Order: sequence, then C-alpha cells, then structure tokens
Amino acid sequence: MSDRARGQGLAVVLLSGGLDSCVTAAMAAREHELAVLHASYGQRTAARERRAFYAIADHFEVSAARRRVLELGFLGSLGGSALTDPRAPLPEGAPGHGVPATYVPFRNAHLLAAAVSWAEILGARSVWIGAVEEDSSGYPDCREEFFRAFQAAARAGTRDGGALSVTTPVIGMSKRRIVETGVELGAPLHLTWSCYRNDERACGRCESCWLRLSGFRAAGLDDPVPYEPRSAR
Repeated sequence: MSDRARGQGLAVVLLSGGLDSCVTAAMAAREHELAVLHASYGQRTAARERRAFYAIADHFEVSAARRRVLELGFLGSLGGSALTDPRAPLPEGAPGHGVPATYVPFRNAHLLAAAVSWAEILGARSVWIGAVEEDSSGYPDCREEFFRAFQAAARAGTRDGGALSVTTPVIGMSKRRIVETGVELGAPLHLTWSCYRNDERACGRCESCWLRLSGFRAAGLDDPVPYEPRSAR
C-alpha cells in the first residue's frame, strides 16, 4: 500500500462483482486500503456474482479479514423483483420509463446499513458504493438525494459518525465513462459480471447486459466477458 493510501485510512467498498462496483473499488484503492463487502439476497446469478467478488478482491489483494459475504435472503423472500423471482420475466434491451421490474425494493438501504455497521467496527471513515444515476435503469435508491439522506442518517446514528462519508464516485457517469475510467485505472473488468440471467455466458439481452455493452461500444472497446453467440455485440 502506498503512503497516500496509509494516510487516507480504510474504506469499506460494496462490491457486487459488477462493472460499476469494480471501477468504484479501483477508484477507492487510489487513496485507501480496502475492506470489501458483498451480499447475496436471492438474486438469480448470486453464485456467479460471488465468484466475481472473490476474483476482484484477489486482484486488489484484499486480506481475508477484510472480506465479508452477507446473506440477505429476506430481500428475496419478500419478493417484488424480477431479480429474485425466477418466474418473473426479465426486461430486455434499453431501460424504459419508470422503475423497472428488476428493482429490489430499498435494497441499497440494506446494503449501506450493513456497510456502515462494518465501517464503524473497523474504524473506517468512508463507505463506497458504485451506484449510477445518469445512465442506470431508474432505480429510486440510486439517486444522489437518497445517498445524501442516508449519509446524514448514518452520521446521526453511529458512534463518532460525524466524519463518516457515503461516497458515490460514478453516480454521475455514463457507462462509457465508467468503462474508460476502469481501463485508465487498470481495473480488472474481465473479472466482472453484470448479466441478470446467466452464470457462464452473459445473455446480452437483459437491461444490465444492454447497458454494459452500450458502454463498451461507446468507448470503442470489446467487452472482455463471454456472451451467448446470438448476442449482438
């Protein structure tokens, strides 16, 4: 770890294993030592996302003591999302208007609450999350106003929490800029997984694949993860 990272201390990064969270981890690693937190909540590709989490954590040389995988199965049990209900159809193509069927109600609040708890235990002063507002699927808990409000609540509800920050470094970026930033920082984009449907070859059709592929195309780059042959890339 660099002297600069030592000076900035520890950061807790919510690391789903996807593109946005990987780039967020790379951005945090410029200034901080990392602790990484992952959650399974009944999503269709939970096992594949967990594999991506461990691979990315290995890339950033995060120690075993600074990795946590949480089981938040109650979110899936509550239902209400096509991500956790295999009987529900997954939206395909470009995001439409309104909140999509893949929204997991208030998921980011639960993820952030766990991250803030762990940050307090570790003595970390910042929690990083790769939420995107400008070029996302329209999730209400990916809006900047939500994160400002959550930071205020976390500061009010934690011991010595006045300096705690909820950091959202990619929230205003397009997918193109996220891809470009990841390449600039040497983030292991080939280790990430974004597909909502498949575990081995990305479908290329779900909203998440569509957004990811559009970002790589706009950046003039090939996506390094495997896709089903019929996918138009």
